[in-house]
Amino acid sequence: MKRPTLAGIREAQARLRPYLPETPLMRSDILSRTLDAEVWLKNETITPIASFKFRGALNALIKATFKGTSGAVTSSTGNHGQGVAYAARVLDLRADIFLPSPANSVKGTMIKTFGGTLHEVGDDIDEAKDAARQFTDDHGGLFLDDGEDVDIMEGAGTVGLEVAETLSDVDLLVIPLGGGNLTAGCATALKAIQPHARVVSVQAKGSPAVTHSFHARKIVEHPIDTLADGLVTRVPPTLALNVLWDLLDDAWLASDEQLLAGVHTLAECAHILVEPAGAAALAGIFAHREDISGKRIVLILTGANITMAQLEQAMATPPFFSIDTLIKR
Repeated sequence: MKRPTLAGIREAQARLRPYLPETPLMRSDILSRTLDAEVWLKNETITPIASFKFRGALNALIKATFKGTSGAVTSSTGNHGQGVAYAARVLDLRADIFLPSPANSVKGTMIKTFGGTLHEVGDDIDEAKDAARQFTDDHGGLFLDDGEDVDIMEGAGTVGLEVAETLSDVDLLVIPLGGGNLTAGCATALKAIQPHARVVSVQAKGSPAVTHSFHARKIVEHPIDTLADGLVTRVPPTLALNVLWDLLDDAWLASDEQLLAGVHTLAECAHILVEPAGAAALAGIFAHREDISGKRIVLILTGANITMAQLEQAMATPPFFSIDTLIKR
């Protein structure tokens, strides 16, 4: 089985750079003070699709154009679909995107805005994937399988490469986990450059399939029940899991309430808007805050495609800590 490599991730970085500048990596003084650690935020909301998913989709499609592909087909809960739709538009290709029904309204609208054809099919991401594969068999094009495609994984891994090349002596990189694509790519890059760094993932408690599979060292399917659509997988992808088994140091879970609290906290204390999945790294590290004192920590903020209903829910959820509390200290 072909695996992502540092060389492949560097090549992906060179392909992407004309289309995507390096995203910000910033130290948060408030989070650092509150968590008694040196906390850095890798802000992947600053992309054309407000998510890191543009990286993997564009890398895969640029390589595919050399082979004469006529278009792109994929399944997604939204952000990967946006990435494929946007990358296809950049490269003047058609894009058919399959989302489970009902689709996230923000992500579905953006897919159509970027020129993709939206198909709402099935009850979860894996049923949407089956429909997308059948569509590819019937109509042609390149099926982009998030979690099973090395080119997508190496594109996503450029996030970790930017971290490793920008910030030395990283103690811990914390990554939101859906199918494992980003985590596998980033772990490959960071550990090749900074082998002593630890990498930990955070997935929703309502969609723990990849996390349970990581700990069990075998594929474990699990039904989905979470508002964080960016963290869902019912059937874990084989390629991503094999990389995680080799390189990931630990895998944590966060409840929906913790994810919403993370959204609120990041909005108030870092002035960054994220969707629930994008707050997973903060939710995970806050739950394990007793173990990180004095450490240099990087949290990846993976996306900002939040619905207004989710934002209202997050603002109604108490944050982990607030500016007012810090001012009164």
